[in-house]
Amino acid sequence: MAIQQRDIYRGRIAPTPSGYLHLGHARTFWIAQERARKSQGSLIFRNEDIDYARCKPEYVDAMIEDLRWFGFEWDEGPDIGGYHMPYIQSQRIPHYLNVWEKLYKLGAIYPSSHSRKDVLNALSAPHEGDTEPVYPPQLRPSEISVTPVSGPGKTNWRFRVPDGKSVHFIDYRVGKVKFTAGKDFGDFIVWRKDGFPSYEMAVVADDQSMGITEVVRGEDLLLSTARQLLLYRALNWPPPAYYHCPLLCDDRGERLAKRHDSLSLRKLRQGGTTPESLRKSRNFIESDECLVD
Repeated sequence: MAIQQRDIYRGRIAPTPSGYLHLGHARTFWIAQERARKSQGSLIFRNEDIDYARCKPEYVDAMIEDLRWFGFEWDEGPDIGGYHMPYIQSQRIPHYLNVWEKLYKLGAIYPSSHSRKDVLNALSAPHEGDTEPVYPPQLRPSEISVTPVSGPGKTNWRFRVPDGKSVHFIDYRVGKVKFTAGKDFGDFIVWRKDGFPSYEMAVVADDQSMGITEVVRGEDLLLSTARQLLLYRALNWPPPAYYHCPLLCDDRGERLAKRHDSLSLRKLRQGGTTPESLRKSRNFIESDECLVD
């Protein structure tokens, strides 16, 4: 799929307030900031808080404070405003509903009442390592309806992928990346029955409306990029460029997560560590040894 090229660079950092940010987040975000600055572009801060069960208000203030302490400076965001407000996903539901409606009218999505257990039971063999099993084609409706409806209602909605279709792109760090729809991933959720968009749909909707030209994020999201590119294609939107960073590990070789409290920016900050020393540390140097969630 062709990646858009624009004259004005717009990058973003998009943390989720479900815990204290750790050094791995800072490293990925720092790369995003450096790429924006080197391109003489803008950096946008977006609060991705649509997972209401995990996101907490106290972590919102903490992530802004900790990132400012570390040395981050963004040009638009929830604390300073900008031309693309709001920069808080939970306040952007009307925008997501508009995108859902476009996908519905295009016949690209369908309601799905099947649970994760239903999906696993329908598979001939489990796909090890997948965070989401490949959705079995036999669970799809035979036809996708586009008759008028008032909204998504209280059910999950899935995007129908073109089975066998190659989804490929050039990542600015990884190089050529290729996945096959229906094999590497199946029909994926775009709207959740709890009334919120999925990560895939919200990110695409926000990056497009905010004019993001390059997405910098962890290498563990390469497969998500393939799903998102199909949404861009269906909506006839030009996708951004991508740069997927290697993920950071602790001293035992485990990839960092928010449960690694000792390497959270909050804990490091409270312990008297300086941002300058962290940026010069071995842990902050790019490495391909392992993957950050």
